[in-house]
Amino acid sequence: MASGPIRAYILAHPDAIQLWRTLMGPTRVFRARHVAPDSIRGSFGLTDTRNTTHGSDSVASASREIAAFFPDFSERRWYEEEEPQWRWGPVRYSPEGGVHCAVGTGGQDRPDPGLWV
Repeated sequence: MASGPIRAYILAHPDAIQLWRTLMGPTRVFRARHVAPDSIRGSFGLTDTRNTTHGSDSVASASREIAAFFPDFSERRWYEEEEPQWRWGPVRYSPEGGVHCAVGTGGQDRPDPGLWV
């Protein structure tokens, strides 16, 4: 499935699947180059089997793939305990840890809610 190193992400947004699929562009690279040339596949895809990216096509597929790549991640726990923290306000990226952190009041970072990887 991969010809080199990969990065797996869990996207958290009500329309994450559709938004990500739009950014990726059509699966077939030739089509992507003509229909969505600015998409990831339109810009970087080589062939239909080397199209640079993958995205789940449904919530059920996403759940299966999340379980495969992140076996310690609990979707239920995240939605109940951690997701609300991300709604409090700004988020910053920590290049040292390679993770996003929810930013608290007074410039203090809230504890990073769940470093699963």
